[in-house]
Amino acid sequence: MDAVLAPPKIRFERADTETSRSAAPVRKGGAPVKVEGLGKRYGSKTVLGGIDLEIRPGEFLAIVGRSGCGKSTLLRLLMGLEAPSEGRIEIGARGGGASDASSRFLFQEPRLLPWQRIVDNVAIGADKALSRSERRALASAALEEVGLAERAGEWPSVLSGGQRQRVALARALVSRPTFLALDEPLGALDALTRIDMQRFLERVWRDQGFTAVLVTHDVSEAVTLADRIILIEDGGIGLDIRVPLERPRRRGTPEFGAIEAEILGRLLDRRP
Repeated sequence: MDAVLAPPKIRFERADTETSRSAAPVRKGGAPVKVEGLGKRYGSKTVLGGIDLEIRPGEFLAIVGRSGCGKSTLLRLLMGLEAPSEGRIEIGARGGGASDASSRFLFQEPRLLPWQRIVDNVAIGADKALSRSERRALASAALEEVGLAERAGEWPSVLSGGQRQRVALARALVSRPTFLALDEPLGALDALTRIDMQRFLERVWRDQGFTAVLVTHDVSEAVTLADRIILIEDGGIGLDIRVPLERPRRRGTPEFGAIEAEILGRLLDRRP
């Protein structure tokens, strides 16, 4: 009888250990993030409480958790779209909020203006102090970066879902942000387009070096993209691990599957 091979053992380190801190990437161009005692309440309902979190410059963090656990609330708090009930958030070297750093938000839907041509949709993200021609020049360069330079003069309606999301990404990148928040931006795409966009997003992140925080329901996507994954449960951080896999990552390997299974097991154990 053939020997049965045991699955590889993956060491899951909490991100606040000395070992994992030294292993975390520090990349030029990214903003550091520090969160202390963060909480959010809506009336008598506490959504988040006691959140302490540090994100290193250029780190790619994924936030996972069950529906309604507070993932998107945490992202909106980081971006300054909502005010915390308690605690503090510092983004950037000067320790200000998202408004003081070069921060951008990529939403679930591309939110393109149908009456504006593609280049002008991207130019919206450029510095308003620049002239229209300067903003358009920057937009054209951003479209080149996302592989859509030849579509600059077209209307959003002629693009596929993946192409529209690339335009939205170009709009977010045209100002060269140091912090990019992503709220399920690939959730509406078909499976193959989603994988292509994951690869594309990883390439752009590695090229530009911004700090990225991604909210996703897709654990495989989190393992594919993130340096580090946190799980939100009971209003706090229930799991905080690094992903010790070389890039680009390959789905289906025992190491990839072991990390995915660790997170999924924790999620399934918390079923209502």
